[in-house]
Amino acid sequence: MALLLKGTGSALPEKIVTNKELASIVDTSDEWISERTGIKSRHISTGETVASLAAEAAKKALTDAGVQAEDVEIIIVASCSSEMALPCVACQVQSIIGANKAVAFDLNAACAGFLFAMNTVDAYISAGIYKNALVVGAEVLSNIIDWEDRGTCILFGDGAGAAYFEGKEGRMCYVQRSDGFKGDVLACRQRSPKNAFYTSEDIPHYVTMDGREVFKFATRQVPEAICEMLNAAKLEADDIDLYVLHQANLRIIESISKRLRVDLSKFPTNVERVGNTSSASIPLLLDELNRDGKLSEGMRVVLSGFGAGLTYSACLLEL
Repeated sequence: MALLLKGTGSALPEKIVTNKELASIVDTSDEWISERTGIKSRHISTGETVASLAAEAAKKALTDAGVQAEDVEIIIVASCSSEMALPCVACQVQSIIGANKAVAFDLNAACAGFLFAMNTVDAYISAGIYKNALVVGAEVLSNIIDWEDRGTCILFGDGAGAAYFEGKEGRMCYVQRSDGFKGDVLACRQRSPKNAFYTSEDIPHYVTMDGREVFKFATRQVPEAICEMLNAAKLEADDIDLYVLHQANLRIIESISKRLRVDLSKFPTNVERVGNTSSASIPLLLDELNRDGKLSEGMRVVLSGFGAGLTYSACLLEL
């Protein structure tokens, strides 16, 4: 079996923070950010939560697919920034949208999370366990960013994207990898360990990143993963209509385009307007393309995500 994309949806916080506004709170400038990342603005939560954004995106995806919430069989939410440890975001979404028959759980593979969730629902559907799935990527990264660190606070934004899938004849082509040996180059602690018998040093709970190492990882591993996936699908790079990549940094996307020797016009972006939204970035961009009429039946779309873990993935989505 393969996955048939039936509907998409997205949600962004109302507040838009420009580079100029960021420059008023941290030592940076619009020129400095734009030159290094391509980012011009990002949406930042002023009360919206991972669950509320995820549910809004999910509702829109179901509306786009013409499906009722009670018909959804499984909901997976990919996220690394939920405000609550329990219940999981997916169960909160299930409650908010009224998907009373669905099984629901979260998955954390950071910026590759949406694709890892897609691979998971493909396995469920191929096994005949479920016939449809709602996959959501949702983040409120502004809660785990050090707003005094210009190396990270300029990069990230908040938002959610969702996709509703059903099974169809065919075979999904995936490459999915992890490299936990380099996990410390992009990390974030949760609360410091503390119980009745032990208390550790209190360490700030912010994202830390070695940007140089992340850049090297993405520009090396992502093209390799895409080429491996294309070989499995018996396709050439030019056979693909669109490359929908994780929106981490415009320079990374440009580098991947060059390494694949594919024209940059096949690499749509929205990083300039929403920043890096981690697991939400791919479904956010998919929904934008869908709403703009840029997705049509018969198209071949490569999706690729990469990020903390380190994790990375590539898959072929045939519309």
